[in-house]
Amino acid sequence: MQYKKAGTEFKLVDAMLVIMMIVPIVLAILMKVLFIPVGEGIEITGAHVYTVLNMPVSDLPISEAQVNSLAVLISILFLCLYMTHGIRAHVYTKRAVLAEWAVEKIEGLVKENMGDYFMGFAPFIGAILLLSAFSSLSSLVGLFAPTSDLNVVAGWAILVFILITYYKLKCGPWYYIKGFMEPIPLMLPMNIIGEIATPVSMTLRHYGNILSGTVISILLASALQAASNLVFGNLPGILGSFPFFRVGIPAVLSIYFDLFSGCLQAFIFSMLTMLYVSTSFPMEEYMRRKSLKEKNN
Repeated sequence: MQYKKAGTEFKLVDAMLVIMMIVPIVLAILMKVLFIPVGEGIEITGAHVYTVLNMPVSDLPISEAQVNSLAVLISILFLCLYMTHGIRAHVYTKRAVLAEWAVEKIEGLVKENMGDYFMGFAPFIGAILLLSAFSSLSSLVGLFAPTSDLNVVAGWAILVFILITYYKLKCGPWYYIKGFMEPIPLMLPMNIIGEIATPVSMTLRHYGNILSGTVISILLASALQAASNLVFGNLPGILGSFPFFRVGIPAVLSIYFDLFSGCLQAFIFSMLTMLYVSTSFPMEEYMRRKSLKEKNN
């Protein structure tokens, strides 16, 4: 009886976690349906602003991108709870094997690209991969993809830039400042521009690729609608208005623009994060100073 009761409780918790994964996305879709008016024709606009909060310094707009990003975050949280629910040592279930495989892949990716010193970055890199990929894939259910908003991606890039600067400062402020004057002091302006260009390039690369895919998909869908009306517009009744060319073709295009491109850009952003952080850290100098400090103590 106790075993059956435990099994029932386990299944109930599983069901609740699955529901909590879906609810945030459903609520985001409902908000879009209820508060965003349906337009006619081609509309390529930014994220819809639901409301604006009055703040002391500057007003805070609550946009579609922020709401959808929060929905994706909550869904990922409950996905992780679902994947780790019931994991026990030496107990191998399909879920446990899949979760272990994902963790091993992320840790292997971090070790290969950053080295053993940065193994603690594995959860951060995994979070970036999931957040970026799921944000882009949210467009498959009709939501505005948060990665199509410049502010969202810029926030991620600024966070990565802070990490880069933190590791550059590991050897002290003077060592960091001196790096701007290498190989010669005349390179100071160019090195400063290169430092600022890092988060800018990460932002524009990710944002531009996702947004361009969205724009191309909308334009192609509109062109297929026009072609369908041109070819079949003279057919009688409902056949004349039915969008024949929009059946199947947009779905094939979506495999690339929404699915493949979204996952690819998530992988690229994660790889750039690992590359910039690991190469910015003066490992040899830091270890040398650490060794001297231990000897002096």
